[in-house]
Amino acid sequence: MKPKIAISIGDINGIGIEIALLSHEKIAKICKPIYCINKNLLKAASKQLNIKIPKDFKTFETKGDFEIKPGDVTKKSGKYSFDSFMDAIKLADKKQVDAICTLPINKEAWSKADISYKGHTEVLRDYFGKNAIMMLGCKKMFVSLFTEHIPLKKVPKKINVEDLTRFLIDFQKSVKSKKIGVLGLNPHASDNGVLGNEEVEIFKAIKNANKMLDEKIFTGPLVPDTAFSPMSRKNYKYFVAMYHDQGLAPLKALYFDQSINVSLNLPIIRTSVDHGTAFNIAYKNEKVNLKSYINAIKEAIVLANSKK
Repeated sequence: MKPKIAISIGDINGIGIEIALLSHEKIAKICKPIYCINKNLLKAASKQLNIKIPKDFKTFETKGDFEIKPGDVTKKSGKYSFDSFMDAIKLADKKQVDAICTLPINKEAWSKADISYKGHTEVLRDYFGKNAIMMLGCKKMFVSLFTEHIPLKKVPKKINVEDLTRFLIDFQKSVKSKKIGVLGLNPHASDNGVLGNEEVEIFKAIKNANKMLDEKIFTGPLVPDTAFSPMSRKNYKYFVAMYHDQGLAPLKALYFDQSINVSLNLPIIRTSVDHGTAFNIAYKNEKVNLKSYINAIKEAIVLANSKK
């Protein structure tokens, strides 16, 4: 039986709905998608895009009615993308679907709508009361983020033995890899304390985690500027980065068009595209890349089937 996947539509002023409509025929062959969007907005988007709504395009009626403004950051589109996401979460929490997949939201639009969260993962963490882990990547490489959407100046203060040890243990239990590289924070991984002392905390956390797992799973702190070199990527498929851009800049340089986002350490399955709303091309009938979304759906199916 094909798994049911709830799809939050993202910011409707962006490319999310176009991706959903264009990909439907392909993903409907491997799962049963349920799109969290009401029929009025769906028809309005379809008309503006000049893309027909497939006959088997099943929706969950996320409430809301407003004018779609392609490429604009608006309070109403931000609120609707959040409501669509919450409906998808509730469907998964009630076990009415096997997984959820999210299309891109706009953080500024969420802010305009007075939504305090900076992204999907923070919502999931709060909703389930679990330490959700953000991991991004593709079959060739995955990067998990110890800190996510916080100012860079706050990152060093977040690095401590207790929290990082717990993160490493939770991450390994989720991905079950026997070899994970952990990046240092400072240039040259501090050169033995010359450039900073955060690596002492990272080293202790690695040592603790390996001891608790009774196996040498984690290696590091790796020098950040060589951690993603071709030779290093031969040794590691999974990496732990200390902050957002440290992990995602190399990932997106290497695998931008195919990477996905996966939320780990949660009672539900959630995958997502690893790109933004692309307001600059929304509703302009320019070619949009569907690979990340299709990969996210495929990963959701794999994870859903593994839980059965």
